[in-house]
Amino acid sequence: MTKTLKPIRTIFISFLILIILWQLAINFGGMNTALFPSPLKVFNAFVGLATKGLSGSTTDAILWVHIKDSLLRFLIGYFLAAILGIGFGLLLGWFPKAFSYVNPIVQLIRPIAPVAWLPFLVLVIGIGNMPAIAIIFIAGFFPILLSTVKAVVNVDPVYLKVAKTFGLTQLQTIFKIVLPAAFPQIFHSLHLALGTCWIFLVSGEMVGSQTGLGFLLMDAKNTMRPDALLAVIITIGLIGLILDHAIGLLEKTIRKTWGFGG
Repeated sequence: MTKTLKPIRTIFISFLILIILWQLAINFGGMNTALFPSPLKVFNAFVGLATKGLSGSTTDAILWVHIKDSLLRFLIGYFLAAILGIGFGLLLGWFPKAFSYVNPIVQLIRPIAPVAWLPFLVLVIGIGNMPAIAIIFIAGFFPILLSTVKAVVNVDPVYLKVAKTFGLTQLQTIFKIVLPAAFPQIFHSLHLALGTCWIFLVSGEMVGSQTGLGFLLMDAKNTMRPDALLAVIITIGLIGLILDHAIGLLEKTIRKTWGFGG
């Protein structure tokens, strides 16, 4: 019980220190509270967003509706990036000659910031959910793909010799030998891609979406509500923290259940 509560206590103390420093900056830093509101004012704005929505907004949706829509877009884009990134990564890592032809194209597209695709995506597929989902997919796909290819290429040849000795087919070797051996590096890329995808979700929702945390962020700016703006920013950070913790627990569960990476 004590071991479980220790991380919670650490997080609570960390946030408490942040709030105290924030309030001290308001009291003694000569801050303009109209532009940099106090923690209490931001908390009241959060309650207002959660119960009534943003006054003066173009939508009457409350905060939980925006969170739900953002999470839905995020999960669709992220899981598509993870499934296709790992799938193609395993395939191209297993056939390195094929990857040598694909790699130049990947290296050409990969450095382009996902948000740079946004105007083109809006022109091609219009506004709504799809541009944000596409941005999330682009943000996650290439890091996962390249990390998976590298993980497969770096699998110890001894494992492959053992598979050959036992007469495993190529498909059996990939899923029973290569995937478990490459799991730590693959999951590390999934962990990093999760944070990146969450960041670009907000960027994608700022243009073309009519709901979501990114949309609400821009709406709070347009209505000149710094308290609501900070409340949304903190909400985005807290959800990101929860998602990061959740994927860490998922990794531990997979390791314990199937022994991947052990």
